[in-house]
Amino acid sequence: MLSVDALNQYYGESHTLWDLHLEVPAGECTCVMGRNGVGKTTLVKAIMGEVPVASGRIRYADDVELTKRRIEDRSRLGIGYVPQGRQIFPLLSVEENLRTGLAARGDGRRGNGRRTIPERVFDLFPVLEEMKQRRGGDLSGGQQQQLAIGRALVLEPRLLILDEPGEGIQPNIVTQIGEVIRRLITEDGLTVLLVEQKLPFARKYADRFAIMDRGRPVARGEIAELSDALIREHLTV
Repeated sequence: MLSVDALNQYYGESHTLWDLHLEVPAGECTCVMGRNGVGKTTLVKAIMGEVPVASGRIRYADDVELTKRRIEDRSRLGIGYVPQGRQIFPLLSVEENLRTGLAARGDGRRGNGRRTIPERVFDLFPVLEEMKQRRGGDLSGGQQQQLAIGRALVLEPRLLILDEPGEGIQPNIVTQIGEVIRRLITEDGLTVLLVEQKLPFARKYADRFAIMDRGRPVARGEIAELSDALIREHLTV
C-alpha cells in the first residue's frame, strides 16, 4: 500500500532522515517506533507533503509517486491523516469539524444535494453523533482525539496515518481507539500507519513494527518479533 525508498530529508543543515526505507503492507497496521527526536513525525509529514524531501521515493497504492503530488492531492488519493496534537477547530461544532474533512474528498461526496458525513464515522465513535452541536474546544482530550480521527475517516480513506493517537488521553479512550483501528482493518480493509511509543498499545493492536534511530530504520518485522533486546537497545530511555 505504501513504500518509502531511500528517503532523505533536511531541516536547514540538519540531516533528519537518512536513506530511509519503509514498507506498509495493505490491510495491516504498521507501527513506527523509536525514542523522541528520531524522525518519526518528520517521516509522516514527508509522506503527507508537509515537509520537503531532498531525495528518495514515496509510492502509494497503484504505484502513485507521492513526492510529485501537492499536499491537497494526497488526501484526495485516499490518505487520511491525524497529526500529533489533533489540530481540531475549537470554535467549530463537532459536525462542522467533521464537514471540513469532506472538502478533501476526491469524489466530492454528496447526498440529497449536500455533502454528507459517512454514517460509519458515527458507528465507530457514537459520542460524536451525541455531541454534534457541541464546540470542539469544549470536548475532553479523548473526545477531541476521536473527533480528529473521525474527521480523517470522513474521507473514507484507503490508508490512515495516526501520529501518537494515545498521547495525553485517558486509558479507556486509548483502548477504544485501538479497537477502532482493528475494526477498520478487519471490517473495512483499511491500511494503517501508526506512530506510537506505548509498547502495550503497539503489541496489542499493530501487525508489524519498524524502529527508527537517528533518522534511520534499525529494525523491522512482525509485532511478535519485537523482542526485549530490541526494546532495551532502541526504545527504553
